[in-house]
Amino acid sequence: MRSPWAGRVLAAVALVAVTATGITIGTLLGGRGASDVGPFRVAFQLTPSTDGGTEIAIPPLGSLFLDSHDGPARLTVRLDSLDQRRTEALLDDPAGLAHAGTTAPEDLRDALVRLGLRTLGVSVLASMLLAGLTFRSVRRVAWSGGLALLVTGGTLGTAALTVRPQALAEPRYEGLLVNAPALIGDAQRIADDYSRYAEQLQRLVGNVGELYTTVSTLPIYQAAPDTTRILHVSDLHLNPAAWPMINTVVEQYDIDLVIDTGDITDWGSEPETSYVSMIGQLKAPYVYIRGNHDSPRTAAAVASQPNAVVLNDSVTTVAGVTVAGIGDPRFTPDKQEAEAGPWEEPATTVEGTGKQLATTIRSLDQSVDIALVHDPASATALNGATPLVLAGHTHQRKVTTMPPTGTVTTRLAVQGSTGGAGLRGLEGDEPMPLVMSVLYLGADHRLQAYDDIQVGGTGTAQVSLSRKVVDDKPPVNPAAPPATPADN
Repeated sequence: MRSPWAGRVLAAVALVAVTATGITIGTLLGGRGASDVGPFRVAFQLTPSTDGGTEIAIPPLGSLFLDSHDGPARLTVRLDSLDQRRTEALLDDPAGLAHAGTTAPEDLRDALVRLGLRTLGVSVLASMLLAGLTFRSVRRVAWSGGLALLVTGGTLGTAALTVRPQALAEPRYEGLLVNAPALIGDAQRIADDYSRYAEQLQRLVGNVGELYTTVSTLPIYQAAPDTTRILHVSDLHLNPAAWPMINTVVEQYDIDLVIDTGDITDWGSEPETSYVSMIGQLKAPYVYIRGNHDSPRTAAAVASQPNAVVLNDSVTTVAGVTVAGIGDPRFTPDKQEAEAGPWEEPATTVEGTGKQLATTIRSLDQSVDIALVHDPASATALNGATPLVLAGHTHQRKVTTMPPTGTVTTRLAVQGSTGGAGLRGLEGDEPMPLVMSVLYLGADHRLQAYDDIQVGGTGTAQVSLSRKVVDDKPPVNPAAPPATPADN
C-alpha cells in the first residue's frame, strides 16, 4: 500500500515536472519577437541558460557577447534586416544619428518589456493547459499556473534587477578579425564614459550602420587623438600563420607599436633567421626582447630589420611611449630547465634579470611606461618601477595587479603564445590557439583598456575578441607571478 505522504510527494513532483515543461514550451513559443531599433529590424529571443548574458548577432559581421545580467535566461538579439534608406539618411545627418542613439535605448527597453510580458503570459498559459490535460484537476491547474508565474516572473525579475549597462564597454567578439575594431568601437572613449548606456548604444548603431552601408570598404573607427595602440605578441615559435594575423591587426587597428616579448624562434639557428624578415613588412615599429629559445644570432637578425628595436637592459622611446626591456638570461632550445649559459653578467638568473632592469629604470632621469621581460618570474623586482610589465614564456594569458609598494601600481600582463606554441601546440587533443592583445594607452601613457584576440589553433578558423576596461583604481591581487613551466 502506498502511504498518503508518498502519494503527495509523487503528485508534487509530477506537478513540478509538468510546470517546468510548460515553462520551457512557453519560453520557446512566447520568448521571441521583433521590433524596430534605429534603422534595424531586430529579432529577440529568450532561452534558458545557467549564466544569463546577451548575444548580439550581427550577420555576417559576427557576434558580440555581453555579461549583461544574471539569472537563468539568455537574451539573443539578432539584426535581421536593415532599412537602407533610413541608414543612409542617419549617416548623412549627424543630428539624425544622434536622435537614433537617443531613441534606441527606449525602443530596446519597450521591446524587451513586451518580450518579457509575452514570455510570462505564454509560459503560464502553457503550464496550465498542460496541467489540465495531465491532471484534469482545477486545483492542480491553478497550482501549476501560480508556480509558472512565480518561476518565470522570478527569472525575468532577476534579469531585470541585475542588468549591467556597462557590459557594453566589455564585449567579447566572435567573427571575422577584420571586422572587430569597427564593430567593437574605440576603447579609449569607452574607457572614459562606459557607464553612459545611451551613448554606447548610439555608437553601436552607428558602427553597424556604417559597416552595412559600406561593406566593400569596411571603415575603421576614428581613434581618439591621445590614444596609443600597442600590439603585444609573444612566443611565435616559428609559426608562419602568426604573421598574417599580426599584419591584419596592425592594419585594421592602426597599431602604433608592436611589442614582442621573446621566443620568436625555437632553436635560434641560422636558418631560422629568415623567419624574422617578416618584421620588416609590418607598417609599425617593432620592439623585441630575446626569449630563452632565441640566440644572439636571432636578436641580431631582428635588429637588422628597418623598423625593429632590440632591447637588452636598455631603454627606447617609440610612438611617444618609453619602453625598457631585457632579454632572457638563458638559452634553452632543447627545453631543458637548466640554464645552458647566461648571456650577460650579473643577470645569471631569471630573477637577477628583473633586478638588473629595475636598477636601470630607477637610474634614469625619465619615467618608463612599459617594462619588458620574457619570463614573468623576472617581474617581481620591477614592482613599483613602472606601471606596466609585459611578459610571455608561459603560453597562458594572464593579467594581474602586483601588490602596491609605493606610489606606482604595477600591472603584469603575461601573453599567451601568438604562434600557438609552434609545433608543440599540436601535441594536445586540440591545437593551441594563437593569441595576442591590443593595449590602449591614454594621454598619460597609462593602460586604459585592452582587447584579447584569440584565433583557433592550426586547422581551425574561430576568432574571438574580449575587451577589458581597466579601472582607475584596480583591486590588489596578492598572487605572485605565475610559475615558470619547465618545458617552454
